[in-house]
Amino acid sequence: MVRAALVTAVLSVAGSVLGLARDQALARLFGAGGETDAFLVAWTVPEFAATLLIEDGLAFALVPMFSLALARRARGVTGDPVRALVASTLPRLALAFTAAGALVAVAAPALVRALAPGLADHALAVDCTRLTATCVVSFGLAGYCSAALRAHRRFLAPAAIYVAYNTGIIAVMFVLGGRWGVRSAAAGVAVGGVLMVAAQLPSLLRRLRSHEGERPSVVADEAARPLALALFTTVLLFALCRQSQVLIERFLASGLPSGAISHLNYAQKVAQIPMTLSLMLCTVTFPVVARALADGDTVRARDRVERDVALAACLVLLGAATVVACAPQVVHLLFQRGAFTAADTAATAGVMRVYALGLLGQTVVGALARSYFSAGRASWYPFAAMAVGVLATAVVGASAVGPWGVRGIAAANAAGITVTAALLLAGMGPRSVPVRVRRVLGDLGRPLLAAAVATGAGALAADRVTGAGAGAAVSLIVGAATVGGVFAVLCPALRVRGPGTVLRSVRPVRSPSPRPVTQRHPHGRSRFRFPFRADR
Repeated sequence: MVRAALVTAVLSVAGSVLGLARDQALARLFGAGGETDAFLVAWTVPEFAATLLIEDGLAFALVPMFSLALARRARGVTGDPVRALVASTLPRLALAFTAAGALVAVAAPALVRALAPGLADHALAVDCTRLTATCVVSFGLAGYCSAALRAHRRFLAPAAIYVAYNTGIIAVMFVLGGRWGVRSAAAGVAVGGVLMVAAQLPSLLRRLRSHEGERPSVVADEAARPLALALFTTVLLFALCRQSQVLIERFLASGLPSGAISHLNYAQKVAQIPMTLSLMLCTVTFPVVARALADGDTVRARDRVERDVALAACLVLLGAATVVACAPQVVHLLFQRGAFTAADTAATAGVMRVYALGLLGQTVVGALARSYFSAGRASWYPFAAMAVGVLATAVVGASAVGPWGVRGIAAANAAGITVTAALLLAGMGPRSVPVRVRRVLGDLGRPLLAAAVATGAGALAADRVTGAGAGAAVSLIVGAATVGGVFAVLCPALRVRGPGTVLRSVRPVRSPSPRPVTQRHPHGRSRFRFPFRADR
């Protein structure tokens, strides 16, 4: 577990760094104007595909399914349940991915009009959307490989996919940018998606071939199909609803002056880095929670989820404090060159600070949503909670965009995701892993106070250094060091659980002896069956 967490951390950081390099290249080559606005509308397709097929949706459904298949294999079930699961699900999903990608390409003109009715360059956005539509297929296959490998406790290849993806985009932009303009970025998305699959396929094939001696049964279990369909439906609806916040933002921003969508995008990409890094541990431990529930050990699953939330909250709040305190310096160093001006820096930094207010909610949603689906059964509650949050985003955004512009849109995002986080936490128990809500609230509240004080201290230090004539780099170093120092001092004083339990939170807990996976669990009824029978 420690090694898996470290591997995931290193490669996730590398992927994030390359993601920043990708955004820097986009800003340098094409600026923050109408051309990049058109591409970023098309960028909605890979953003949705990544959430639905890699990060949340497909993983929430497939990791528990593979975990239960592995548990059945460990108990000596006839045949190989894992290969039977692949044989019964992958062809159908691949066909569905292909059909969805073709539909997006054909419907690109209507899709662009719906996403950004006020967009200046509609034709350019349509061209870019058709190029990015290929990622529906590649991301779907990449997400399938990632879920299967993580359930097998293989994290190297899944963690490397965004390194491959962003490398492909950057390379294509620099090779074709002079001739194709911003369309080269869309072509890079298509190339990067293929590289994501190529990075994982050899490892997955080795896992499957290791049990080739046993012939799996692929006879469909008709009674299990409705349940499997319900699971996929609830997972994908939740992920789709979560990502629809981006649609609301871009719809509202399309009526603002040129460059508003670009400022939102750059601010969001940087602000979400702390959230992405904080959820690395949850990515590694999700198969552990799923396997614990497959073994019927809800206490082990509960302890795992509580420790994950505590540590993830601590990490994201430290990152959010740094982002808020040093936003102008961060944006200046990352983007202010070429076509990206000082005015773009000021606008992006202001939006980024507001976005950061919702990072704790984003992290809590990411950590707790996995728990609702870790037992491998359908749950409509996360979708309902996310729908309420999206409604809050739409209402607040429509009210705030007039007086506050892009900052009002960012505030709406923070408000909506915080509402969803509160609802998901309140619903834990019979619907999910039965975490102790009061304990989780304490684990969230104490580092939140420490982060608030550290933010003020860091911002004051960074402003004073800037006022003394120092450059952005020196100001950022001083501000970030102040945030980290104050946070580190306050956490022990406030008895924050996260930093002092890093090693303990990645230490594996011994599994109990195998139990029937179709037993009744203390947290609710769970009799999950897959659309195959490998024991026949």
